Amino acid sequence: MIKKLSLCTLAVLAALPVSLNALAADDGMQLEQVLILSRHNLRAPLANGGSILEQSSDKKWPQWQVPGGELTTRGGVLEVYMGKYTHDWLQQQGVLSKNQCPDPNSVFIYANSLQRTVATAQYFVTGAFPGCDIAVTHQDDMGTMDPVFNPIINSDSEDFRKTAAEQMAQEEKQQSLQAAYKQLADVVGYANSPQCKGKDKCSLTGTDNKFSLVKGKEPSVEGPLKTGNALVDAFTLQYYQGFPADQVAWGKITTPDQWKALSAIKNAYQDVLFTTPAVAHDVAAPLVDYIRSQLIDQDKSAAPAFTFMVGHDSNIASLLAALKVKPYQLSGQYEQTPIGGQVVFERWHDNKTNKDLLKMEYVYQSTEQLRQADILSLAHPPERVTLQLTGCPIDSNGYCSWSDFTNVLNDALLGTVMQPHMAPTEPVAAANTPPAAAAPATSGSAVAGNAASSGPKDVAPAAPDAAASSSKGKSAEDNGHSPSGDKNGDGAGAGHSASR
Repeated sequence: MIKKLSLCTLAVLAALPVSLNALAADDGMQLEQVLILSRHNLRAPLANGGSILEQSSDKKWPQWQVPGGELTTRGGVLEVYMGKYTHDWLQQQGVLSKNQCPDPNSVFIYANSLQRTVATAQYFVTGAFPGCDIAVTHQDDMGTMDPVFNPIINSDSEDFRKTAAEQMAQEEKQQSLQAAYKQLADVVGYANSPQCKGKDKCSLTGTDNKFSLVKGKEPSVEGPLKTGNALVDAFTLQYYQGFPADQVAWGKITTPDQWKALSAIKNAYQDVLFTTPAVAHDVAAPLVDYIRSQLIDQDKSAAPAFTFMVGHDSNIASLLAALKVKPYQLSGQYEQTPIGGQVVFERWHDNKTNKDLLKMEYVYQSTEQLRQADILSLAHPPERVTLQLTGCPIDSNGYCSWSDFTNVLNDALLGTVMQPHMAPTEPVAAANTPPAAAAPATSGSAVAGNAASSGPKDVAPAAPDAAASSSKGKSAEDNGHSPSGDKNGDGAGAGHSASR
């Protein structure tokens, strides 16, 4: 007999968060371990004297109250909201206990050693674990890149350079950006910019893009793609920060169609530099190796139940490409690797089959949520998109075999500088596994979790519509943390690009 539900009961069920309904549908499934790779949250752009921004327009750029590249106060608030939501979701799934601080060995927070990444981690801890003694681990040498998060070229092979250059050139050809460049030139008044001073003919597309692949440095480009990326990145950050409409790109970007067209330049920059197969396979290897060490090499009973890592959009883009994530769309976003967005690796145990499964998701705030600085909760969550790995077929609920996922990680390391350090695919015995909190071989410090950084005042925002952002799936040393090139911003550090 089919029982009829009262209207009241139906109303209650309809009001439940999607995650609760999914949990009920997945009877017998238990979430046991979560690793999140997050992009840092909202930072100031790089409009310092002589920068690529000021050289590209004669207009006055809005002032920010933190140095270029540093996390803003608003970015901290947004991350607190993400931290609180993440905590509530983990608690709902049984990963964290209610009304108590987690065991320090069950939670591990690890950030790249720049101000914006460490501060993001600190704000996340403030939202997720208020009042708890949860440290943020990073290198001592602030302002330098941690090798795990440093997306530099590791190979010095001539064959690699040739293949990578060919793939980047092919990817550039597939981008249709001429109309977007023209729109951008009109927005900034490029013909009247310092860059064009004294030139009879001057346009944003007047020169070809020139790419560079040098061992020990990030993939880079000189030309309209670099300039366009820096400009669109600055406008996007102004918008997220809640600047008044007449201060966001001087009031010249007013429609969703404009945002979509211009954001294509920023997304193309990322695709060309970091997601072509050869480059992604090479630059993401240290990060893949670290994730593998946390999820595969350690016995799950000894590994932290929750690991939170904070890096950059280049880390996320190259990682997803190296793991051969299929094309995905982020509803309500123009960026394909949004500010504060999280790639979530979830280890589920199916009690019915006694097997572990992977679910991989992108959790992010929509353009509107960022602009409005929406408070997040289980009832009002961030956006959530299930990701699919080419080598790990998913079922109707988004789960794939843990053994297939292990093979995906192993394949992503084959032929890289990290391959000699790969441990056997069978997890080591729990008794021989050190506590996860000591897992990264940092020379760095643990920073108190509830510290805050100063930043620009928040401005009451107004929110427009956002189109869906799409990403194309594309097919060193050990993990010791030695200082590397500074990555504080375009012109402020070797090899750094303005969108990080």
